[in-house]
Amino acid sequence: MSTHTFAFAHLYGDEKIMDMHIHNCCEVYYSISGGKQFLIDHCLYDIRPGDLFLINQFESHHLTQIDQQTHERIILSIDPEYLSKLSTGVTNLGHCFSFRDTRMPHQIHLSPKEQNRFMYFIHELHDDGGMGEDLLDQAIFLELMVFLNRAFAARCTDAAAPAPAPSSNYHAQVDAILSYINSHIGEPLTLAGLSAHFFMSTSYLCRIFKEATGTTINKYITAKRITLSKSLLDQGYSVSEACEVCGFNDYSNYLRAFTKAVGISPKKYAQFHS
Repeated sequence: MSTHTFAFAHLYGDEKIMDMHIHNCCEVYYSISGGKQFLIDHCLYDIRPGDLFLINQFESHHLTQIDQQTHERIILSIDPEYLSKLSTGVTNLGHCFSFRDTRMPHQIHLSPKEQNRFMYFIHELHDDGGMGEDLLDQAIFLELMVFLNRAFAARCTDAAAPAPAPSSNYHAQVDAILSYINSHIGEPLTLAGLSAHFFMSTSYLCRIFKEATGTTINKYITAKRITLSKSLLDQGYSVSEACEVCGFNDYSNYLRAFTKAVGISPKKYAQFHS
């Protein structure tokens, strides 16, 4: 992920029940062996062989139950900015991560043909360092993301009649909200304050933000602050300094939010990354 593109791993080893956490990236979790339970944003899923999960960078998730200790799985981590750069005005490669239908918000089960296709793309990714490897990997990655988005769309009940594209004004509103939050992340941010600043009702503000990003404003702010906090701790800031700079109103809230999202306390995180 240091290249701000994508990384993948084909894992065979032991997997343990993990604490609730979030990543700075979008994640594709493909289970080859099954036999687990996944909790994603309070939705519990039994995992079967061939199940694929699409998790965006704001969604908390963890394994809650494991039937057997050894699991074969594919983990694909993707920088959201990389997805945005590769997307076009016609094709949003991040749609499968941002769109959330209440009947199938995260999980799709791949057919045998789709499973073979998915593994084909994974095995085509190169690691030989040869000439043009970056271009070949990008081309394969693009094919993989189009495949995943098509598989996702095929399972959405409204895929046959897609909603009309949001107006340019709609995009501008959400972009302005995101820009404002990112620029003022160290300051107090409330729904009431954002509503007043953008002259919108709180209900309208929450609705367009959720439709555009796939998450709520409060979850986005918390995830953004946790991401900033991890970066500051990596740079050598103290826990108290990171808490203040990130905009948490008190240390207890910061400690609770960080530990829930990352799986360990900020103090332990700083020790491991010093």
